[in-house]
Amino acid sequence: MPKISIIIPAYNVGKYIEECLESARNQTLKDIEIVVVNDGSTDNTGDVIAQEASKDSRIQVVTNHPNMGTHRTRMAGAEAATGEYSFFLDGDDALKPDMCKQLVQELSLHPADVLHFGITVVGANELLDSEREAFEANNNASTQDAVGEDIIRDIFDESRGYKVDWRVTQRLYKTSVLKQAFAAMTKERLGRSQDGYECFVVSAFAKTYHSCKHCRGYIYYYGRGISGTSTISAEKYAQYCHHFKADFDAAYDFADTQHSEMLRACAQGFQRKATEILANDWKIRIPENEKLSAAQSMSDVFGPAIAGREIYRFVRDDAYEKLSEKTALLPNDRLNNWFGIANSFEVLPSLEDTDSLRFHEMKRIATSHMLDLVTQSEQAEQIERYNNQRVRLFVTTHKNVNRFESDIMQPVQVGLHEGSYRFPWAFHDDEGENISDRNPRYCELTTQYWAWKNVDADYYGFCHYRRYFDFSDTLHKENPYGEIMDDYIDAKAAKEYGLDDTNIERVVRQYDVITTPFGDLTKIIDKHGTPRALWEAAPLLHDDDMLRCYRILCKMYPDYKEDADAFFTGNKACFCNMFIMKKEIFFDYCSWMFPILEEFDKNTSYSDYSKEALRTPGHLSERLLNIYLMHHKRIGSNWKFKELQCVHFTNPEPAEELKPLDMFDKPIVPVVFAADDNYVPQLTTTVYSAMKNADPTYFYDVVVLQRNIAWDKQERLRDFFKQFPNMSLRFTNVERELSGYDLSTNNAHISIETYYRFLIQKLLPFYDKVLYLDSDIVINGDISKLYNTDLQGKLLGAIRDIDFLANLNVKHGKRMGYAKNVLKMKNPYDYFQAGVLVLNTKAMRERYTIKQWLTYASNPAFIYNDQDMLNAHCEGEVLYLPWEWNVVHDCGGRVGNLFVQAPNDIYDAYMKSRNNPKIIHYAGFQKPWTDPDCDFASIYWKYARETPFYERLLKRVVKANEPKIPEEALRPKHERAVGEDNPIRKIVDPLMPIGSRRRAMAKAIGRAVRGRE
Repeated sequence: MPKISIIIPAYNVGKYIEECLESARNQTLKDIEIVVVNDGSTDNTGDVIAQEASKDSRIQVVTNHPNMGTHRTRMAGAEAATGEYSFFLDGDDALKPDMCKQLVQELSLHPADVLHFGITVVGANELLDSEREAFEANNNASTQDAVGEDIIRDIFDESRGYKVDWRVTQRLYKTSVLKQAFAAMTKERLGRSQDGYECFVVSAFAKTYHSCKHCRGYIYYYGRGISGTSTISAEKYAQYCHHFKADFDAAYDFADTQHSEMLRACAQGFQRKATEILANDWKIRIPENEKLSAAQSMSDVFGPAIAGREIYRFVRDDAYEKLSEKTALLPNDRLNNWFGIANSFEVLPSLEDTDSLRFHEMKRIATSHMLDLVTQSEQAEQIERYNNQRVRLFVTTHKNVNRFESDIMQPVQVGLHEGSYRFPWAFHDDEGENISDRNPRYCELTTQYWAWKNVDADYYGFCHYRRYFDFSDTLHKENPYGEIMDDYIDAKAAKEYGLDDTNIERVVRQYDVITTPFGDLTKIIDKHGTPRALWEAAPLLHDDDMLRCYRILCKMYPDYKEDADAFFTGNKACFCNMFIMKKEIFFDYCSWMFPILEEFDKNTSYSDYSKEALRTPGHLSERLLNIYLMHHKRIGSNWKFKELQCVHFTNPEPAEELKPLDMFDKPIVPVVFAADDNYVPQLTTTVYSAMKNADPTYFYDVVVLQRNIAWDKQERLRDFFKQFPNMSLRFTNVERELSGYDLSTNNAHISIETYYRFLIQKLLPFYDKVLYLDSDIVINGDISKLYNTDLQGKLLGAIRDIDFLANLNVKHGKRMGYAKNVLKMKNPYDYFQAGVLVLNTKAMRERYTIKQWLTYASNPAFIYNDQDMLNAHCEGEVLYLPWEWNVVHDCGGRVGNLFVQAPNDIYDAYMKSRNNPKIIHYAGFQKPWTDPDCDFASIYWKYARETPFYERLLKRVVKANEPKIPEEALRPKHERAVGEDNPIRKIVDPLMPIGSRRRAMAKAIGRAVRGRE
């Protein structure tokens, strides 16, 4: 028995087979056999084999008739092999002379069923050397020895990261194991990924594996045959897809015959990794004009989820690379084509289908990268447009804010430090020549310095992210500080204040210098009268700083002293460091102003300064601007000046935009609450009760609509709810959405937050169904069951309002007339309570706009504004839910006094629901946090005491129940017997301190003597 059998499958390799056989014959280890299987070659391969066999008796020839393919050829070779060990050598590759000798030496040290050796890669057919090096490095990467099932799992188990390759020709096998494996393999013809399948089966039978990548006697010609990166057609690619599919099916069949879940999982790992390899051919080898056709073939064979995921993978990777390199996405970029192809695949989300989950996760990431790339490209184009402007108005900002549609108004980010997020839509004051590190002291001056040193323009202007010039011809009303006050930076504001590029440039080019108005300090800013008095009135600024700056100015520029004196003792000044200047004026100003501040800086120690005092150079520059301009007016520089009003926007921040969650492994239940800062403790209790009883197999997207919840409270809530890994907690400010509507309530127990529910359909456009819950409830049931209610096409699901229905039956009551005449309800007994709603937001979006909802809700005739409006406009479109989902508590004894007047069936259903309430609603004036003895209060406190705001709720109980002391009881009933200033007090107080028993006894005796009680 020879030590090693070299098995050589050969098909139409007439150009290479002689070199291959010669390298085998010339092995320094002579104890070998060479099994050559001619797979029905149609060239001269058979002749060359016969010639070589005639020279060496160790060559054994097997011939296939007809051609059987590589898999069946290897099988025939394994059957014919008689050596103790065997390995495969492709007919277009070769061996170094000591290859077999090295392998035997390694076996003597490390006996194994499978010996994994390295290779030497030689590039062929003009292969790039970089590709050759990468391929060689990858295949010679070290791997760890393994035994048992670890052998196959290290190769095919996705969770292990595919630590070992599956190249069949890079292994020496114990021949008995090889024969056993091939006997268990399919006899069908296989294609390109047959290596993976064969390695899969052999590894399943192997018991020991040893790696010896330092043995590199196998010479692999990369680029010959079907290897390499040569172009292929879509038709050829379709064939490859079928080949791979046959290999995957064979692997699954083998796993099933072995009755092994582990092997089936590894077969799946093989499929996923091999599909990536196949898809790489799609990316590299398919011409762009055939990619759609090839992608469709991949989808036809493997399904749209697998094909789409692979193409999204390429989109993800290439988009990320462009993002990292800050490369723009051009209109003709191939990435756009790939993204379009991937988007053409429709895959329904399914929690049971892992391929669907993987598809949607990859789609999410790829889409996110593409959106970021599009944004980056648009921002790069915007920066280029900025640089092309000759009138440039720089907007200093340190935060993300809304910006006007403008190429002239250009944002500059300041306050940057290591690790800062750099706004891609802005210039940055730390680029080029800069003084960015002085921003804590210099404020917006770092923008001015940056523009001075790095920007070329005809006009240079400066404003702030919340303060802009008013370029309109309209005189607007100002506040006592000389500012126009407005709320949002939007198209409406741009129109109001003439903030469009055409108008801005028209105004700017008429003047040399533009500033904010020179206001009369006897009338504005608290009427301090003079700039000096105004500085001295600022509690956080040092008076000495202004004086020292004045002296520096006078020393450096004596001819400005007259102007400085006139300014500080006068009553006029412009503020905010906002101005626009022609280039030569701006450069002159900077050359004059910055040296003054630098001299001030050198002579100032800021170690004890407060945060506001640190900004002194910025404050000083406002005064210096006034002095500079006054000087040039005095000396007759003949500059054309213009004063424009300043608009102060109170809400420059962009509107918050909720986005879909990155969640695909669990179904999502969106739950919306509305609350204000004062209601946070109650909100916390409600959400906590919901999550304590929620089905953990769902993920809960909890969204809180609010306008004023303090950030620290939001953080406490987020931290508290981290205990529930199956929920997210998001807060969104709805201030902007409600602006312009006159919203009020006609009931003292209903807050403005009640209107927030009408915003849900707009704020959460990615959900077609949403659960809305009030914040004065506790939840004992599983809200996922409530959410999963089939609404049957109705606008919403709700529970009838027994309070309202009972009032309908009150004798001589007005509620029936109200329901019919004001609400226009056809059947008032269908009136529902709006504290628990399952909303069909898709249908609501189609039926009503936000503007319509809020306009309806503003009707002053409604008693319960939002609830009445919903009943008025949704009648006939409501699915009525079981009573248990909104059990209102007995507030003020209404169950016995009022509810008994409701229709009999309604009353019975309500009373039954009280035995097992899934949601308890504390609707009305009695609440557990004001009356701890109210109906169902004990259930509320069971949840409340486990929340971080428990003490705050207790405080509210105390405050609501503390006794009211009559005012007259606080007045003294008589004058003190011994007044505060009486000399006797000096003797009495030390002997009988106030509050002591001795003093109390003395008072009692005194009252008895005087006949007083």
